[in-house]
Amino acid sequence: MTYCVGIKTHQGLLLASDSRSNAGYDQVNTCRKMFTFVTPGERAIAVLTSGSLSLTQSVTTMLRRSYRAGEGLAAAATFYDAVRVIGECMRQVADLDRAALEKDGLNFNIHMLVAGQIRGEEPQLYMVYPQGNPLAATAEMPFLQIGEYKYGRPIIERGVVYSATTLESAAKYALLSFDATMRSNVTVGPPIEMLLYRSNSLEFDEYRSFGADDSLMLSIHSQWEHSLRHAVEQLPEIPFNACLPGTQSAE
Repeated sequence: MTYCVGIKTHQGLLLASDSRSNAGYDQVNTCRKMFTFVTPGERAIAVLTSGSLSLTQSVTTMLRRSYRAGEGLAAAATFYDAVRVIGECMRQVADLDRAALEKDGLNFNIHMLVAGQIRGEEPQLYMVYPQGNPLAATAEMPFLQIGEYKYGRPIIERGVVYSATTLESAAKYALLSFDATMRSNVTVGPPIEMLLYRSNSLEFDEYRSFGADDSLMLSIHSQWEHSLRHAVEQLPEIPFNACLPGTQSAE
């Protein structure tokens, strides 16, 4: 399985992805799910993937080939156009492989997060569905997730505010989100790749990878667990009634 998250704030973008590829308990491998396309000073685009590794690799291969040729993402006039390029690549791969997949009872079910900026526009964050259609993050909905997202959603949903959350805080929320996910689902695992993009920089120059034994990640895990338990202890005590309503007692 996979977990990827993108967070959009007033300062820019924070992206994170796990690196575990799972085809069963005896087939666990490490594979990157974060890819970048950069023309310094002009455009910086990051793509995060979830779903069948063979299918997502086909899409990213098409994107890399066209970018090197000055086409596709390299030629998109707007960020929305760039997202549509990715959607079209997903449709092309679907057209090539869907029939064979469905013949064996498999679904074409890949998702992508696309984030970054093209000069002259604001930083943007999109999710692209398997059909190729995009959904944009907004100030009211400043984060998007793909893959095994349910365990890591509450901490981000409760904490991230577009107009108030700094990118540094967004990175902490993302790491805590992964901590919760990895605790509940063994198919999501390190290394955790994290990319921080500051508005108008038009390059990706703030990157961090967290391995399983990363001292900072372990410290944050420990401090968060301690703080959470302490916070629960400080909450008001919950009063209980003497007995359950309707309880029958013996004479």
